[in-house]
Amino acid sequence: MNKKYKKIIILTCILLLPSLVYLFLYTGKHNFTKLEYIGPREAVLNSDGKYDTNYHQIPYFEFINQDGKKVTRDDLLGHVYVADFFFATCPTICPKMTTNMGYIQNKFKDNKNLRFLSITVNPEQDSVEVLADYAKKVHANTTSWDFVTGKKEEIYDIAFNGFFVSAQPDSIAPGGFLHSGMLILVDKNAHIRGYFDGTTHKVIKEQLIDAIDILYKEDVVPLKGSTKNKIEQRH
Repeated sequence: MNKKYKKIIILTCILLLPSLVYLFLYTGKHNFTKLEYIGPREAVLNSDGKYDTNYHQIPYFEFINQDGKKVTRDDLLGHVYVADFFFATCPTICPKMTTNMGYIQNKFKDNKNLRFLSITVNPEQDSVEVLADYAKKVHANTTSWDFVTGKKEEIYDIAFNGFFVSAQPDSIAPGGFLHSGMLILVDKNAHIRGYFDGTTHKVIKEQLIDAIDILYKEDVVPLKGSTKNKIEQRH
């Protein structure tokens, strides 16, 4: 094959490559797993007569973090984040959960957009100062990891009705509180996309890491049939 034909073939490949990439991304079936949307959903009739699906979104909340700064649901929009419920004096599952959260934070330390949110279920004791000490104790990087407190009723409400997990006082539970041991994966639009056993390192290492990677792939590969939910924002 002479040089002329080689150049023609190379030029043709260069010209066709963008079209092939477009066809791969926008048509046919994708080969990577899509995470489910967790929670209730509703069909919405659009103006064009077609139906779309609205998925559950974390309701608006306002809490205070370990630095005394306000953290809201809207502050986390545009970020993938991992959330959990804990309390500083928890004698059982919380240390394991916090260790695994720290493992994920370190694993994605170069990703400046990934956030972490730990919500205390014992706000009457877990003051800003207590949370600050706790964050230092567990060597958390608080530039992306917020430990938050607030009104007890609001915390329990967002746990049940927002994240769909348990959080309540319990006199027979270790430490006096009953709460979920799950690490909850939330996408950039406040949708819950997965629950992972925060007490089991193997689950976090093998499943949660993959799930986070999948969410970031959704930014690159458009998911067919996905909806663009509108989110009520507070200012």
